[in-house]
Amino acid sequence: MVNRPDTNKARQHRHKRVRGKVSGTAECPRLNVFRSLQHIYAQLIDDVKGETLAAASSVEKDFAEYGGNKSAAHKVGELIAKRAADKGITECVFDRGGYIYHGRVQELAEGAREGGLKF
Repeated sequence: MVNRPDTNKARQHRHKRVRGKVSGTAECPRLNVFRSLQHIYAQLIDDVKGETLAAASSVEKDFAEYGGNKSAAHKVGELIAKRAADKGITECVFDRGGYIYHGRVQELAEGAREGGLKF
C-alpha cells in the first residue's frame, strides 16, 4: 500500500504559517485566494473586524464559462478589483492561501493588478 501525503493538509499548514505574518486592515485588506478543482474564489478581508469587504468567484450566476482554468481566474481577479474600486479600496496584501504563486493563483493576481489593485 502506498501512503500518499495529504497535499491539502500541507497547504493548510503553509497557509497557517503565512497567516501569522499577513494581516489585513480596513485601509489595506487581505486578498485571500481559494481554488478548488472546478472553481476559484477571492475575498477582500478586514482581519481587524473579521469581515469580508468584497468577494468574487467563478460560481456566480453571471459567470458563464468553466471556472477551473487560467482565463477564468484572470476574470475573477478583474472582478474583485472592480468591486474593490467600487468600495474605494486601492491597496491590499495578497494572501495566496498556501498555494504556490503559479498558474491560476498567478493569473488571478495579474487580473486584480490590471483592474487597479496594488499589492
